[in-house]
Amino acid sequence: MAFDSLSERLQSTLKKVSGQGQLTEKNIEEMLTEIRLALLEADVNYQVVKDFIATTKEKAIGADVVGSLKPGQVLVKIVHDELVELLGGSVSEVSFDTSPTVIMMVGLQGSGKTTTSGKIAKLITKKYGKKPLLVAADIYRPAAVDQLVILGEQLEVPVYEKGTSQSAESIVEEAMAYAKENHHDVIIIDTAGRLHIDEPLMQELANIKSIANPDEILLVVDSLTGQDIVNVAQSFNDKLAITGAVLTKLDGDSRGGGALSIRHITNVPIKFIGTGEKLDAIDLFYPDRMADRILGMGDVVSLVEKVQDVYDEKETMKAFNRMQSGQFGLDDMLAQMQQLRKLGPLSGILKMIPGMPKMPNINDEDSEKRLKETESIIFSMTKEERRDPSIISLSRKQRIAAGCGKDLQAVNRLLKQFDQSKQMMKKMSGLDPNTGMPMPGRGGNHFVGNANRKKVRHKKRKKK
Repeated sequence: MAFDSLSERLQSTLKKVSGQGQLTEKNIEEMLTEIRLALLEADVNYQVVKDFIATTKEKAIGADVVGSLKPGQVLVKIVHDELVELLGGSVSEVSFDTSPTVIMMVGLQGSGKTTTSGKIAKLITKKYGKKPLLVAADIYRPAAVDQLVILGEQLEVPVYEKGTSQSAESIVEEAMAYAKENHHDVIIIDTAGRLHIDEPLMQELANIKSIANPDEILLVVDSLTGQDIVNVAQSFNDKLAITGAVLTKLDGDSRGGGALSIRHITNVPIKFIGTGEKLDAIDLFYPDRMADRILGMGDVVSLVEKVQDVYDEKETMKAFNRMQSGQFGLDDMLAQMQQLRKLGPLSGILKMIPGMPKMPNINDEDSEKRLKETESIIFSMTKEERRDPSIISLSRKQRIAAGCGKDLQAVNRLLKQFDQSKQMMKKMSGLDPNTGMPMPGRGGNHFVGNANRKKVRHKKRKKK
């Protein structure tokens, strides 16, 4: 994922500082030198690095860090706060004060503009309960129109398109009237891009802007572009006065420097980030959460939000009750694994957990492969076998292995994994699913687990 190399370097540097009992101006300077190199290696704009280091140094020296009781913690907080400021300070959401709210998507060809238009349509439908209309205004690439139509069908969001025979300006003008007639409260215009910025492109975008009078002009930029992101953003901003940026492919191998630079150079907030290929893989951009993740502090809030979005509470409680009654079977285990899969790649989930050590052996492709293997083995079993795996004899194992095209070892491995999971769940069966605390009569301390329980007070012993 983007920022990985920067994150490792910064965490290593700050860990050295945190372990020192006392800081001096000299070792503060040494730390800042390491941070400067880390930022430059991550492809952060030179002027951005220069300003960041100067501000951090000024605050570090002026905050009485030298000689303080926990100098490392103070310094880490200063770096964290400056990183948050560099990324924009606070979340910047799209405003829906006007109806219809018009969002104009712009960017270079290949930046992911069309897909991002669909992702935003899905997000605002789910998060804000809006009724969006997608407008296909890229008349130079028939594939772009077809792609948007297909996305619209998948999302069940209507698409206004007139092919490539009309001008982009006339399509947008007709779409505006259509949206009002059909009570769409958000209009998302997918405009044309080029491989590079040119005058005809900018003039067409300026014409569309004057017709649609957009509330938001969002620049879609590819995170893999590097420092050139800044130049692209600056050019679009000079011509169109963009209101925000969307960073795509943040799940890729980019160094992330361009993303760190764009806000500081253009003063345009990052509003959304693309985190994968799926249509729900887009999030609002939270500078504080991103800073936490870069510095290895996790991102519990985002993790909880993801869990709330994908987990079926009824199914989870049903599985919990079956577990408590000793009826938990392979179908239940598979259902829980499939819900976990919806959270996204395992490596990304672990990065959201504070204090989680780096686990280099985790390979998301291998994890997905193992889950598919588990599915194929379970689907080769009968209902009775799934419900009660203890009845699976050697002959049954051989039949299951032949049915799913796996070897006997794979079947044995799955059954062993299930037994281990069941043993762990037995230990957890005495916990309240809502509080995670032991329930009365199910082991553990009986005074815990009741919302109205009396607090146990420990009297301090008097010193003799």
